[in-house]
Amino acid sequence: MEIEQLEKVASQVRRDIVRMVHGCQSGHPGGSLGCTELLVALYFERMKLKENDGKVVFDMNGKDEDLFFLSNGHISPVWYSVLARKGYFPVSELATFRKLDSRLQGHPTTHEHLEGIRIASGSLGQGLSVALGAATAKKLNNDKGTVYVLMGDGEQQEGQVWEAATFAPHHQVDNLVAFIDLNGQQIDGPTVKVMNNRDLGAKYEAFGWEVINIEEGNDMAAVVKGLYEAKGRLGHGRPIMVLLHTGMGYGVDFMMGSHKWHGVAPNDEQLAAALAQLDETLGDY
Repeated sequence: MEIEQLEKVASQVRRDIVRMVHGCQSGHPGGSLGCTELLVALYFERMKLKENDGKVVFDMNGKDEDLFFLSNGHISPVWYSVLARKGYFPVSELATFRKLDSRLQGHPTTHEHLEGIRIASGSLGQGLSVALGAATAKKLNNDKGTVYVLMGDGEQQEGQVWEAATFAPHHQVDNLVAFIDLNGQQIDGPTVKVMNNRDLGAKYEAFGWEVINIEEGNDMAAVVKGLYEAKGRLGHGRPIMVLLHTGMGYGVDFMMGSHKWHGVAPNDEQLAAALAQLDETLGDY
């Protein structure tokens, strides 16, 4: 896709996010809005997906295709929207988000058999370990697919992350690209005040990772360029860590930059104000 087309998809995804969270008066809009460019670029531009007659096909094994794992599962709205807009399941199903008997739970789960979901996530700190397992399996099976995983910056305070960070370079898991959403916010406040992560790039480099910075994580062209750079560095004995500098709540002016929109739903007036800033490009569900 051209950058302009990807930006149109991103605008619609942001509309989906605020409408989904408003519809059930529950969920996490801030981080979802901030990671929109990344997930749109991955699914609509970068990832090799299994298709049949031009339509995506999902199976749990993920053989001979790229895989994505969402470790910070609370930002499920952006993932659900991207999956639906890519054709994994009907866009109309977005209206069931977080409702009783819905397959679209607040944190992704597998027992609802929602296409695109391979693990239950949202218990923070676990996603990097899972992605390492999948990437290692691909290497053992001579599968050329790439494994991607997204974590939050607050999530770096979990100890399991650093066990996985040690494992990956030691075992030369060089078909893995991990992302950290560096929005500087978590549920209780700015990360520098809750528990300062300090220089995450230096930490991962010390652990043996190759580190890439995407300074403009909400600029589609910059994100796409960064993804191609990450892909080009694979296969040389080191995993790739991408530090994605984003804005919490990006795209909706009154949500931007504040931890207060980590897990709060907009009211009717706020929804209207948000939608007025986001073009409807693919049609609302």
